[in-house]
Amino acid sequence: MNERQLPSGYRCAGIACGIKDGETPDLALFVSDVPACAAGVFTRNRVCGAPVRVSRSRVPSDTVCGVVINSGNANACTGERGLADARRMTVEVARQIDCDALDVLVCSTGVIGRCLPMDKLMSGIPTAAEKLDATPDAFEDAARAMMTTDTVHKQSVRETRIDGRTIRVSGAGKGAAMIGPDMATMLAVVMTDAALTPDQTDAALRGAADRSFHCISVEGHTSTSDSVILLANGAAETGSLREDGAEQVSQMVNEVCLELAQAIIRDAEGADHFLAVRVSGARSPDDARRIAKTVADDTLVKTAIAGTDPNWGRIVSACGRTGVELTESDIALRINGALIYQRGNPVDFDHAAASNHMRDNRDVDIEIELPFGEAGATFWTSDLTKEYVRLNSDYTT
Repeated sequence: MNERQLPSGYRCAGIACGIKDGETPDLALFVSDVPACAAGVFTRNRVCGAPVRVSRSRVPSDTVCGVVINSGNANACTGERGLADARRMTVEVARQIDCDALDVLVCSTGVIGRCLPMDKLMSGIPTAAEKLDATPDAFEDAARAMMTTDTVHKQSVRETRIDGRTIRVSGAGKGAAMIGPDMATMLAVVMTDAALTPDQTDAALRGAADRSFHCISVEGHTSTSDSVILLANGAAETGSLREDGAEQVSQMVNEVCLELAQAIIRDAEGADHFLAVRVSGARSPDDARRIAKTVADDTLVKTAIAGTDPNWGRIVSACGRTGVELTESDIALRINGALIYQRGNPVDFDHAAASNHMRDNRDVDIEIELPFGEAGATFWTSDLTKEYVRLNSDYTT
């Protein structure tokens, strides 16, 4: 299986239209050759970009034909002009691929508070439409055109057989900072050639987002632009899927979204470490999630990891400020498998060895074990480095 292979019935393109300097790609098209069922999950920030407002009003749907994405400009906090510009982008795409403008979704990412250079977009969209193709290279071009501060493009593909037919789920995403649960400065388009109903598409995406994009954090900031779109066009010609078939597709959507979400954290701006914060033994999934999120978002925890300091006190203290009913005697803590703290008491451990392990390995596992029940949760985050501060201190200058 080619890791950049599109599902049947989709074409993509990515070009440079001049929003960014030089020849940096900044305009992506994702097109289904037949109308697709579509669902979307969007930022919960009440300050949201015009493209979010436009796309959110158009899903769920069973007639979506395309998604247009520009990078380098978020088209957020741009008033009525921003809304008009977002709609105008969909009108031009619709003209190029011969569909209704309401059947095109739009996303933008980049600097907030600047109006789009519509002359560049209006000349770029026809150029991108001419380059639409079903090849792996075209899919990669689209993934690259979504990037802002990303250092690598992000793609994921899964494939299986259902009722004798090959079914594929493929996704492209972007994100490296302004990442917090409830999504962040991240975009993703996930496509499948399975035949799902609008309700199945919506349920599959929401379940996947809850297990992936809603479980990542760099600095906890929820952006204005976050959008994840799932398209299901039925081009694999399986017909309506039975419950078990639909569940298989949902599982593939889960896996694609999780791989994209983790890739965002691995590409976090200035990061030296990829952290998995795993909570087990909680009374409820909500309790587990609150603890994992609090530890993942904690600045002192993240800076300790950046300094390869196994400072267990910061982690244990963060557990206590979540609102979850617990005391220090309820917590056991492991870092990279080594028991560090147990039920109210520090454990005699090799501090130098623990620090050296963090220094020599990018991945860090923080395991928080509670005695209350069977519920658990995992959040993924990065450390917080001087380089992150530098990158974000001069982003617009």
